[in-house]
Amino acid sequence: MLSAFTARPIVELKLRDKSKIESILAYGDRVLVGLNTGALRIYRVNDSIEDPDAEQKQHGDQHGDQPEHPTPKTRPADLLREEEKFSRRPIQQLAIIKEANILVSLSDNYVSIHDIQTYALQERLEKTRGATTFAAASNIVKDPITGIPSIVSHLAVAVKRKMILWTWQDMELTGDAVEISLIASVKSLTWATGTKIVAGMDPGFVMVNIENQEVQDIIKPGALPEGASQGGARFGAVSSSGMGYMGMGSWVPKPLATRLGEGEMLLAKDVNSLFIDTDGNAIEKRQVPWHAAPETIAYSYPYMLTLQPPSKGSLEVRNPDTLSLLQLISLPNVSFLHVPQPNISLAHAGKGFLVASDRCIWRMGAQSYETQIDELVANGRYDEALSLLNMLEDTLLLDKEGRVREIQMLKARALFDQKKYREAIYLFTDAKAPPERVISLYPRSIAGHLAPDESVKGDGSAVDEEEANGDKPAPDSKESTPPTAATIGRSMMGRFVGSAKDDAMETASVRKRPTDPAQSDKVAADKDFKDSVRALQSFLAQSRVQIQRYVDTDGNLKEPLPAPSESQPEEYKPPFHFFIEETSLPTPVDWKAKLLEVAQVVDTTLFRAYMIASPTLAGSLFRLPNFCEPDVVMEKLYETGRYADLIDFLHGKKLHRQALELLEKFGRNEADEEVSPALQGPQRTVGYLQQLPPEMIDLILEFAEWPLRTDSKLGMDVFLADTENAETLPRDKVLDFLGNIDLKLAVKYLEHIIEELNDLNVDFHQRLVDLLLERLKNGDFENDEEKAEWRERLQMFLKKEHAQYNRYRVFQQLPINDPDYYEARAIVLSKMGQHKQALAIYVFQLKDYKKAEEYCNQVYIAPPTPSSPMLSSHSSPNSASHIEDTEPSIYHVLLALYLTPPPPNQANWPPALDLLSKHGARLPASTTLDLIPPSLPVKDLESYFFGRIRNANSVLNEERIVARLRGVEKVAVEARMLLGDGTVGRDGKVVPGGLNRRVVVDQDRHCAVCHKRFGGSAIRVFPDNSVVHSGCMRGSVGRKASGMGIAGWR
Repeated sequence: MLSAFTARPIVELKLRDKSKIESILAYGDRVLVGLNTGALRIYRVNDSIEDPDAEQKQHGDQHGDQPEHPTPKTRPADLLREEEKFSRRPIQQLAIIKEANILVSLSDNYVSIHDIQTYALQERLEKTRGATTFAAASNIVKDPITGIPSIVSHLAVAVKRKMILWTWQDMELTGDAVEISLIASVKSLTWATGTKIVAGMDPGFVMVNIENQEVQDIIKPGALPEGASQGGARFGAVSSSGMGYMGMGSWVPKPLATRLGEGEMLLAKDVNSLFIDTDGNAIEKRQVPWHAAPETIAYSYPYMLTLQPPSKGSLEVRNPDTLSLLQLISLPNVSFLHVPQPNISLAHAGKGFLVASDRCIWRMGAQSYETQIDELVANGRYDEALSLLNMLEDTLLLDKEGRVREIQMLKARALFDQKKYREAIYLFTDAKAPPERVISLYPRSIAGHLAPDESVKGDGSAVDEEEANGDKPAPDSKESTPPTAATIGRSMMGRFVGSAKDDAMETASVRKRPTDPAQSDKVAADKDFKDSVRALQSFLAQSRVQIQRYVDTDGNLKEPLPAPSESQPEEYKPPFHFFIEETSLPTPVDWKAKLLEVAQVVDTTLFRAYMIASPTLAGSLFRLPNFCEPDVVMEKLYETGRYADLIDFLHGKKLHRQALELLEKFGRNEADEEVSPALQGPQRTVGYLQQLPPEMIDLILEFAEWPLRTDSKLGMDVFLADTENAETLPRDKVLDFLGNIDLKLAVKYLEHIIEELNDLNVDFHQRLVDLLLERLKNGDFENDEEKAEWRERLQMFLKKEHAQYNRYRVFQQLPINDPDYYEARAIVLSKMGQHKQALAIYVFQLKDYKKAEEYCNQVYIAPPTPSSPMLSSHSSPNSASHIEDTEPSIYHVLLALYLTPPPPNQANWPPALDLLSKHGARLPASTTLDLIPPSLPVKDLESYFFGRIRNANSVLNEERIVARLRGVEKVAVEARMLLGDGTVGRDGKVVPGGLNRRVVVDQDRHCAVCHKRFGGSAIRVFPDNSVVHSGCMRGSVGRKASGMGIAGWR
């Protein structure tokens, strides 16, 4: 039970005093006691007894079952005065309207008004004859017109079937009494608001609006007011169900009502209860579980009070939210309960209400709210503590939000111990519990170093649930120690310790007995543990998402913390402080480092949970940026044989060397373990290397060697792939690396960067030629086809227009007398502009006249170069149209080599005549005929002459056609100048243009240059019809005549 209140007697009637207490009233430090003799006693309560005894705070009664009678040094209350003639009959009820400075009493069935200072009778309200009860209330009301607030007090008196109302405003009685008729005699009155009052009668309760005198029945839930009897639908009505009271001397329970929190009231009759709002509408809430009909109900913030009949002599303290019984205080013959009105005393804040019997008055002293909450928590009543915290105002507690959060976590821990894992995790999430606190509830297989020492054996396996809850295992019970796995045998991983047991059996934390349980118990324990782990997964996943709001994947805060300053409070906490366990934080706190530690713990624990309960989900965690501890993940993945996932994790953590070492070990099939075929061979290593950035070129080259030596074609994908990483690698380092492995790989890489990537680096171009020549000179070929292929690759590169090699150096490297290099030498000579020497190689060394002719065709069509002045006139094929072209051409050089070769070569007539027949028109006639000896028959030159004549006729015909076309164009231009373009105006007529157009010059028109009128001056008209002075024409520089030139002027 809670010890929220402690009863302390303040007034006790002496034994010789035959009077009895009939009513009590407290305001300020005064207590007014009405006796059955009609006397009124005024006591002053001493403040010295307000503070609870210090010793009782330490050793106080936790149950509050018996009232205490301390013996303070000073009297708890002093009798100030006694008004023996206050009334002739017992004083049944007292109330005070402080704003009107009056005391209201009910005696002899009359309501009387007394002065609050002298207690003298001012007036007996004659209209109240037969009164049974009354209720007073004061409120602050704003004037609807002026908006000025004023204090308005109401006094409602129940007189048989009527309710009579008096009103005071600003200490003055206003208007006459208002009478409101009801359906039955009123037994109780309780103010709901400043303008509404609840009247309790035998037929039930009604809500009365004093402004419009409207009476509203308070309907019990589920009743139909349209039924046969409205009284049967009203809450508290005596109907057929109430006939049992007839056998009790016509006794009917008194209707009771009290205000609770803001906007809520409680109605009671017998053991039935109903919660309503201030408008009289029922609230969906269960009934108060009273065992007997209460004598009186009241509300002392924040508790609901119930006084049992005097025969039982007890006071119940309940939570109005949960309706649970928090405290039961036994008081002999107690029959009165008085809570000071909120507008008169601050005792409504939960302290200082009074209970009394006919001989004694007790003042209820309350413990601090912090102490009450601590007591509820110590007793494990977390729901009650949370409910109390929610009802209390923030100003009444030191750290309300922190207390709510802490108690929610304690409740979640209790639910977890009851194996209600889902409910516990949901509550941990709502409380924003630090992840470390939740993780520490699990064994070492999940929590790692966060697991409590008492729940973990030396080998890291979880102990039995009974042992964790305090039940010691039998002395002879033994935990099996997991054997140590074999050393993995790689430098970066070290030794991993594995367990021979299954994960589920290793991490089972719930067993029925310390000894070996039955198979069914093992299955149940395993299922129970996995359920708890799955619940943890959802908590950690949410925590991970929340942490990512404050920190990025690189470990930097997304919003930097403010720099410490004098204006910053000493106990500053960042918005993410609830993730961090604040029990042992150093000063000052490195919040960023603490948050990163929590992020690491969350991700690592989530990984462990996935591996135990949901192994298929583990990959989705470490393939994304995470803060997992590498050693933990690496060990677990290696033990379980999830090597592909291990590689992905190492890549995500940027532990590339470790990942590549593993891939090399698996790819070369050097591992003792059985690995997946996907990891065997260089394929996975090549794919991994392709993902590395160019900055890691040294690591790439280090681990690219074994794939290149194993499968060079696949290994070259690291450098030749169509990816940004491959294209941006340092090419000189790659080239040197490939050259040390195999010359052919270096050539392939050079051809790729030159041809595909268009690299114009001269060194690379020259290096490619050098490597091709080196390969050809070595002569290490499997067959002639391979050698011819490499020779063709060299010649093709030498021919390319964008090739940037050193021609003179290459020409010196080419052997002179080796037939394999004749054509290459010719190509280089051609690049150097030495066409005659190049043609000499084709004609005399290669004796390939077809290639010689093709060479001439290429040179003739190609644009001229500074190194070949003989070809300056042959900038295009159209140069052949000049009939009397006397300039020598490349064909003339070839013809000269055929007909007048250097010794010891002889003239070669067949290819010479073939050249004349095909390209005679491109040869100068005079020099060509000079080369032909007189002894050659004219018949052999027939094709040459036909070609020359045909070419000359073609040129003449072309010139005639062009001349005719230009004549037609001239006529069209002249017509356009004279008549215009034939533009059609808006009226559908052709607008005159050209020299035929008209321009109107009147007195309002000005020169576009000098802005003066024209008068009789000479003018000039632009094609756009703008007009200027003839002398201003030079000033209009920049104005164009819309394509007409000078012809646009007139």
